[in-house]
Amino acid sequence: MAIRKSSVSGTPSGNTANRPANPAVGQTYFNGELGILEIYTSHGWFPTVAPQTPAAPNSVVATNQPSSRAYNNGQASVAFNVTNTAGTPSTFTVTSSPGSYTATGSSSPLTVTGLQSSTQYTYTVTAANAFGTSSASSASSPVTATTVPQAPSISATAASQSATLTLTGANGGSSITSWSITSNPATTTQTASSSPYTFTGLTDGTAYTFTATATNANGTSAASSASSSVTPSSAVTVEYLVIAGGGSAASSQNGEGGSGGGGAGGYRTSNLILTNSTTYTVTVGGGGPGTSGGTDGTKGTNSSFSTITSTDGGRSRMSAASQTGGSGAGGRWNNGVGAAGNEGGYSPAEGNAGGDSQSLSGGGGGGAGATGGITTSNSVGGNGGAGSASSITGTSVTRAGGGGGGGGATGGTGGSGGGGNGAGNTGAGTAGTINTGSGGGGSYGLNATGGAGGSGVVIIRAPQAASATTGSPDTTGTGGGIYIYKFNNSGSITF
Repeated sequence: MAIRKSSVSGTPSGNTANRPANPAVGQTYFNGELGILEIYTSHGWFPTVAPQTPAAPNSVVATNQPSSRAYNNGQASVAFNVTNTAGTPSTFTVTSSPGSYTATGSSSPLTVTGLQSSTQYTYTVTAANAFGTSSASSASSPVTATTVPQAPSISATAASQSATLTLTGANGGSSITSWSITSNPATTTQTASSSPYTFTGLTDGTAYTFTATATNANGTSAASSASSSVTPSSAVTVEYLVIAGGGSAASSQNGEGGSGGGGAGGYRTSNLILTNSTTYTVTVGGGGPGTSGGTDGTKGTNSSFSTITSTDGGRSRMSAASQTGGSGAGGRWNNGVGAAGNEGGYSPAEGNAGGDSQSLSGGGGGGAGATGGITTSNSVGGNGGAGSASSITGTSVTRAGGGGGGGGATGGTGGSGGGGNGAGNTGAGTAGTINTGSGGGGSYGLNATGGAGGSGVVIIRAPQAASATTGSPDTTGTGGGIYIYKFNNSGSITF
């Protein structure tokens, strides 16, 4: 190859391989490959100045390149300017932070791949030549890598001629705009814009699985694994907890001593088979109102759901020896001879009797889990019977405690699960906690007020979402294919 002459002084120029074959000592040569002027000596070619590494590049700008990139394989284009204040660079390397993903090339821009979706990165650039590598440039502004969504996960719950599908999965850094869901068999495809989604048109009695893809602005994900198999049916089995309203305590009279605690409302829990597309009425019983003026307590009212009815909570009385009780109520003072609270609507299948009173103090109201406490002391009222615990909402909660009896000095403690506390001398009993079906606390003294019973509650736990409800049930705890409806007020539900 012919040796070129520089335009400045006639000095030949070219790359290292094109140096003159038989140079004379003192001959110069501009080496464009290294960016230096060289002189030939008796020992060979040497630079006329000390060799230099390149200076760090500047003005680094990163741009996300999301289109059709697979999940967790993001890509960014990184542009930069070359700094010409030192040695001539031959290669450049871009490095991400975090992750230390790199790309190397001879010019700007360079493309970095393999980035994690939804992750924010900055980038620095170094320059290198035969003499070394520059320091790193200043970092670019942060840029988030976005891709198509992750292949979704899909769970299915059967209903009548349909299935409720819950779709989850990372969105790749860009909001998911739709899911495409395919059933098997029948290979029907439907498009969902939100999750959960009800896939309709299925045949009752046929087992189905489902797959799905997710789409965002960057493209469509890989397909999900198949869901577990579900079989649509016209029936749905639910778990229920139905608690009636608690009874209130009597208002005590001067000279008669303390009133017994109110009984908890009837407590029923089991499973029930319902028919889809049928509306079921939910009735939440009220607690017995508080009393005054030396009057008897008031029973709560029944709660019901479908064919299930829980009996009203029993009241305590100041006018008879035997005290009523749906789930029991405390006995009253009766010249030192008391009786268990088992009058009226008391149902052993739904609760427990109230405690005897053989003193001037009142016995405890019966709870869903235990009988009311007996009292033989003129000074201390009987404790309310304990309530029962249920995990129907996903968390163990105790409800339907009996009310404590009124005492000459100290009232009985309300039963666990919301029972009202009984009062001491001349005091008023406290109310049972609302929506627990708990009994009210007894009173003691001249016309002291008896505590009101707590209102009842109806809770339904189902494997599929209700198609309609009234009464504004609380759905806290719903998720993962479980649907919980807690009715604090009367209403209805349809699956």
